[in-house]
Amino acid sequence: MGSSAPTLFLSDQHLSPERPQALRAFHAFCAGPARDAAAVYLLGDLFDWWIGDDQVREPFVAEVVRSLRGVADAGVPLYVAHGNRDFLLSDRFAQATGASILPDYVVLDLHGVRTLLCHGDTLCTDDTEYQAHRARMRDPAVQACLARLPYFLRRLIARWMRRRSRNLKAIKPESIMDVTPNAIAQAIRDHGAQRLIHGHTHRPARHVHEVDGTARERIVLHDWHDSGHYLAVDAAGAHEREIAG
Repeated sequence: MGSSAPTLFLSDQHLSPERPQALRAFHAFCAGPARDAAAVYLLGDLFDWWIGDDQVREPFVAEVVRSLRGVADAGVPLYVAHGNRDFLLSDRFAQATGASILPDYVVLDLHGVRTLLCHGDTLCTDDTEYQAHRARMRDPAVQACLARLPYFLRRLIARWMRRRSRNLKAIKPESIMDVTPNAIAQAIRDHGAQRLIHGHTHRPARHVHEVDGTARERIVLHDWHDSGHYLAVDAAGAHEREIAG
């Protein structure tokens, strides 16, 4: 790949056997655009649920791992961030796919634009109930306890948590589940970013924020509800792309 190859960003695929169209689109992405990229960044919720790296035994996960490994074996740097659904992704998954696991915030220089990356859930600070839950589930002691549970029991817990999440979303005001201006401004300020790219909210759009008197761009990545979507960033700018399943 040449120096003009774009860097690709995507999030919220929520891959699962129940979403075959998203699975097909993801495999097509890995076999096509991803292999011609300068780098690929998966910014969270690649999977609809993740109960530990022994989930690679699931047939659909094994197929996803093979597709990602093909990208890495093609010489494309591959990065994966934790989402709110797959925060237990760890070393075994990274080794199997050839990917690197990202911290909560990452800063890149993309063609002279200092760009901040994150999943996006940390920016939803008005949802205090979710933020408390997030802090609990990121506790290493809690994660160690989960890892010791039998696989079938972790699957039941994951199903219960997904059902609980759907029920809570149904009664929460929409505004609480979106990112907050103060959190956006603080993240941009803390990292000296000119651009912010994130997912999580399933509200794809481009925004301009005034931070300390300077306009900053925020790009919200598209979820994969209907088809595959990714953002390609090159010297000419940032461009939305779609890939069918």
